[in-house]
Amino acid sequence: MADPIMLARTAAVLVDENTQKRIGWALVAVLSPLILLIAFLCALGSGTSSHNISAVELCFNGGTIPDNMPPEYRACLEEMRSRLVSLDEVVSAVNSQVENGTSLDSTRVKAIFYALYFGEERQPEAQWFTDCFVTYEERTRTVSVENEDGTTTEEEETYTVAIPIEDMEKIYQNIRSVLGAEVTAEHQSNANSIYSLIRYGYVDSNAGGSGFAGSDVPFISADGFCSPIGPNWRNIVTSEFGGRVDPITGKRDGHNGMDLAVPAGTPVRAALPGTVTVAKYHNSYGNYVMIDHGNGLSTLYAHNSKLLVRVGQTVQTGDIVSLSGSTGRSTGPHLHFEVWANGQRTNPRSYLP
Repeated sequence: MADPIMLARTAAVLVDENTQKRIGWALVAVLSPLILLIAFLCALGSGTSSHNISAVELCFNGGTIPDNMPPEYRACLEEMRSRLVSLDEVVSAVNSQVENGTSLDSTRVKAIFYALYFGEERQPEAQWFTDCFVTYEERTRTVSVENEDGTTTEEEETYTVAIPIEDMEKIYQNIRSVLGAEVTAEHQSNANSIYSLIRYGYVDSNAGGSGFAGSDVPFISADGFCSPIGPNWRNIVTSEFGGRVDPITGKRDGHNGMDLAVPAGTPVRAALPGTVTVAKYHNSYGNYVMIDHGNGLSTLYAHNSKLLVRVGQTVQTGDIVSLSGSTGRSTGPHLHFEVWANGQRTNPRSYLP
């Protein structure tokens, strides 16, 4: 039998774009499921392995498995699909035991499970695995009990509360100790990449990096104004400030800001220091943030997939305030960016570095 380490190294090499186009699903017929996972994870950072990324999306999002898929690999995909469904059900049950508005992130649980167990014959039960992400606490509460004579009495009852664990290292320690699994730094990085792909639509190859070139670090002009998505904003302007044809109605209309086409999940940064005055959902703006910078100047960031700040919070230039998306009145992932001066919208080009 071929050396799996050598196959893994070969798989890592076979992820350049031209080779990927030539081999397609033929790679599946050559490599075992485990090595395919390694090939996929090696390819995540470059974003060129569309077929292997599709395998992850097939497991998480469903869809038709290609007819030419080798039986062994098809079985792995179908098994993983089934296990992810079970995890969703268990996470939902656990969340019914959670208090104080917190919840367990099902996508995070499934991404880690996928990274650890895809192609593995032995996989833990969904309940055992999910329990590694929470602690359980017995609490008491007073309840009203109706008696046979129609009267009610107050009694104390004991119930169980699930408390999600926020410390990822603690979660991985639980997986190691409870399930006996080997969890390496590579496993953790792979899980983060899968999570980013499913949650935000792009692969975060730099563990905290961006979904758009240059947006992983603040890009600030000499006068202190920071581009919300990095130095390459000029290359991805899809709609300027002012008059335009509305992409939804097809009619000529005004545009109050600038649209910047970035992948969902790209970090969006504060243009200047200030105080968050709005962080909520709006039918048109979707999830949006507005920041008051003082002296009559404010900025607005719309259509986000996730908001990372709250009203009243103080932010500094370059702080990440949201992740881009396509919420609200939007035709695709992008950032709608506005600059307000003394209550009037103005052209962002006059301020961007």
